Amino acid sequence: MKITVFNGSPRAEKGNTNIMVEAFLEGARASGAEAETVFLTHKKIHPCVGCYTCWLKTPGKCAIQDDMAELLPIMYASDIVVFATPVYVDNVSGITKNFMDRMIPVADPYFEKDAGGECRHKITSKVPKIMVISNCGFPEQSHFQVLKLLFKRIARNMSTELIAEIYRGGGAILSEKSFMLWFPLRHYKSLLRKAGGEVVKHGKISAELQEELGKPIIPEAQYIKSAEMYFKKELAKIGHK
Repeated sequence: MKITVFNGSPRAEKGNTNIMVEAFLEGARASGAEAETVFLTHKKIHPCVGCYTCWLKTPGKCAIQDDMAELLPIMYASDIVVFATPVYVDNVSGITKNFMDRMIPVADPYFEKDAGGECRHKITSKVPKIMVISNCGFPEQSHFQVLKLLFKRIARNMSTELIAEIYRGGGAILSEKSFMLWFPLRHYKSLLRKAGGEVVKHGKISAELQEELGKPIIPEAQYIKSAEMYFKKELAKIGHK
């Protein structure tokens, strides 16, 4: 099984998103998967310009000359693609959105009806199963409502299956080095590793594990207090009170 993570965090290897991804992939590799992460911020990906060249002039090939030419074949060769992104303004990061917009060559301009009678474009290329890994700075899990709907729609539009979603409110805590957080963070990473193993072995994450993954790492009040203390400290460094 080949798993490819397209990580859309501008912080790349240093981001909280990557902390989640690395733990997940440890579990996936331990269960026999081949896995790699592509950091989109290190790639040159221009926005889609809506010219329809990939549909009308050179079917399946974009007119824009950039790194998407190498990324789409990587996607096609994967069994599972993981979209990994922090939450920015209730949505995916801009880098991730550019990447997703440029996936339009997988389809053609013709319409078809899905099982519910709604139109979508016909898919002309092999599209792997997809999953999502995301975190946000706010503590509540409710901040992923847009992503949950978005990736459900992406799976529908691409005629594929959304097999797993891992969302982490209070994501800023993932990179904390405090000794007091050592055990809860170690426990959470063990859950991510277990999730990676379950996806490889069973093609999904069990309901029980999904519930555990959604629980707060530390109490919400403690998280909010810690976040406020951090920003007060950082603002003080530049002369703000």
